[in-house]
Amino acid sequence: MDEILSHCIHCGMCLPVCPTYALTYKEQSSPRGRIRLIRSVLDGKLDMSGEFVHEMNFCLDCQACQTACPAGVQYGSLVEDARRLIYEKKKEPPRLRLLKWIILRAVLKSRWRTKLVARLLMFYRTTGLMDAVQRSGFLKNRSGALREKHSMLPRVPERFFDETVPEALSPAGAARGRVALLTGCVMNVVFPDIHRDVVDVLLRNGFEVLIPKAQGCCGSLHGHNGDVRTARALARRTIDAFDGQQLDAIIVDSAGCSAFLKEYGSLLRDERHYAIRAENLSKKTKDITEFLVEVGYVEPQHPVAKRVTYHEACHLVHTQAISRQPRRIVGSIPGIELVELPEATWCCGSAGIYNIVHFEDSMALLERKMSHLASTKAEIVLTGNPGCHLQIGYGIRKFGLTMEVMHPVSLLRRAYEGV
Repeated sequence: MDEILSHCIHCGMCLPVCPTYALTYKEQSSPRGRIRLIRSVLDGKLDMSGEFVHEMNFCLDCQACQTACPAGVQYGSLVEDARRLIYEKKKEPPRLRLLKWIILRAVLKSRWRTKLVARLLMFYRTTGLMDAVQRSGFLKNRSGALREKHSMLPRVPERFFDETVPEALSPAGAARGRVALLTGCVMNVVFPDIHRDVVDVLLRNGFEVLIPKAQGCCGSLHGHNGDVRTARALARRTIDAFDGQQLDAIIVDSAGCSAFLKEYGSLLRDERHYAIRAENLSKKTKDITEFLVEVGYVEPQHPVAKRVTYHEACHLVHTQAISRQPRRIVGSIPGIELVELPEATWCCGSAGIYNIVHFEDSMALLERKMSHLASTKAEIVLTGNPGCHLQIGYGIRKFGLTMEVMHPVSLLRRAYEGV
C-alpha cells in the first residue's frame, strides 16, 4: 500500500472524473483527498474515525480515477485495502456491518442460500404479495427510500441457469477450442438468459463449453467491500471447480466478476497450494466480448434495425480497459444504429451494493445517467454487468422511458437468429 500511495502526485486530474466529488465538491470525497486520508491513518496522524470510514465506503470504487491518472496510481487497490482494515478492525457502523454480513456472508457466500433467497423473492413477486405491499402505503409511511428500494427488487425467473444445462456442451461441428463459463451468483439466479445467450454464441463459434457444477460466487463483492477472508475462500473454491480442465479460456459475462478473477493471482499470492493455480486462472480469464474479438467470431448476417447506445460498466472499462471490444461486436451487426452515450464511462450508481448502503447518492447518480440515456432516444441500452443492468432497468421504470436493457452478446445472439 505504501508504494502505491507514494505514486500520487496530487495533480487533481482525478477530480473531474470522480462521481462522488461531483456530488459534494469536497476534497476529502475525491480520490486525491482519500489518498491523503489513507496516508494519514497509516502514518498514525489520524485515527480511523467515523469520517474516514464514511469516505472509504462513500467511494464507488468505480476506478475512473485510474483511467485518468497520469502517474498510474492503482487507486482501486488502495481503497479496497482501506476497507479491509476497516472491516478487520470492526470500525464500520453496526447497522452497515450487519447489512454487509447478511448480503455477503449469510446469502452470497452459499450457493443454496443464494438460491433460497432468490426463490423467496420469486414467490413474493408472483403471488402478488410484493404489489400488495407496494400499494398499501406501509413502506412509504415509514420511508420513501424504503419504498423505492422495495420496488428495485429484481425479477427472478422460474429456473436458474445451472439447473437447466449439462456440465458440457459441444458445437455442431468440429470444436476449435474448449472454454468454461463462470455462472457466478447473481447472474445464475437473476440473469440465466444472458448466460444462455453467451453459451449459444460460443457454440455457434465452434467452442465446446464446460459449466462446472461445483462453482458459485467468485468473491468479487466480498473483496471489494473489505471481507478479504471470505473472498479468498470463494476464490479457492472457484479455482478448485475449474482446475484440472484443459481450457483455452474461462469466460465471464459480468464485468465485476471478470475483473476480480483477473486479480486472483494477487489475492492468493501468499498461499502455497493456490498461488500458481490462481495466477494461471487469472491469465485465462476473459470477458466474453474480449474473448470473441480476440479469437475472431462469425459476424451476423441478419439485420437488427434498432437504435442502441452503450453504457460502459466501470469494472470493464476502467479496471480491465475493455471498451473497444463490445463496440466492435455491436458495430458488426447489420442495421444497428449505435448512438454514443454522453458520459458513457460515468458510474450509474449501482457499484455492487452501493445502491443499498448509499441509496440517496446512488439515485442522484442514476438520475444523471438516465438524463443522458434519454437524450440518445435509443431503443436498447447495452451494458456488460448485472448491477448496471438492474440499476438502469429500475431507472427506465422510474423515469418513464421505453428502452430495453441488454447485454451486448444477447444482441449478437439475436442477430444470429434474425429475431
